[in-house]
Amino acid sequence: MSGFEAATAVERVGDGRYEVDLDGDFGFAEALNGGYLMAVLDRAAVDASPHEHPISTATTFLRPAKPGRAELVVDTRKAGRTAATSLVSLVQDGRPVVEALITTGTLGAAEPAFAGPAPAVPVPPLEECTSMVPEGGTEGFAGQVDMRFDRSTMGWLDGRPSGLPEIRAWFRLRDGHGPDAFTLALTVDALPPVALNLGSKGWAPTVELTWHMRAVPAPGWLAVHGTGRLLSDGWFDEEVEVWDSTGRLVAQSRQIARVGIGVRK
Repeated sequence: MSGFEAATAVERVGDGRYEVDLDGDFGFAEALNGGYLMAVLDRAAVDASPHEHPISTATTFLRPAKPGRAELVVDTRKAGRTAATSLVSLVQDGRPVVEALITTGTLGAAEPAFAGPAPAVPVPPLEECTSMVPEGGTEGFAGQVDMRFDRSTMGWLDGRPSGLPEIRAWFRLRDGHGPDAFTLALTVDALPPVALNLGSKGWAPTVELTWHMRAVPAPGWLAVHGTGRLLSDGWFDEEVEVWDSTGRLVAQSRQIARVGIGVRK
């Protein structure tokens, strides 16, 4: 079992009830990454489903989740031959902290009947990208993921935000765990907030994020493209596309998040 598999493993303790030990290494300053939490919720939904892939995950983040033990409650709303839908709640200290409406299905290996164009601006080759390692080295979240960023989208690091809400990067897990459905859940929320390139600072908590799994990813690096459309009244949106090593679109997401509320204590 890889480190990521262990960190997202759920244990069934009853009908529709699971327990998990949330790993603090997948967070920042005690706030766990939303993509990591979605991977945990998706594992519980798939375990309770007759289908093996989380096709759609619509997640509401009610309050920050903390490292340590938590309970998962899976309320199955439909279980059909091609799709099943469940409401999954992550509970800590007797309160729900994350809830997601998750639809599962089983994706095959068929070629798409239609596929739109690749991104107009691709992620540059790996050797031309920058690994952003925070002060203190590869501990915490940076110790779990290996991300190589398009330098042209990282000007905010030097106090020179580009003015365009976009960030591009390559992504993989450091433990060697290859891309799969649950890796994709993490990937769609792994980028720094695109609002940083609009001059935003401070903590940018996600309020709602919906992601779709579009195909089973091939082995290798994932190309991640994050963009946004509007920053207004302390809210911004972010859209992410994830492409696998064969150039196939494998995941899409959209989220609404807050900006300018300071650093969480």
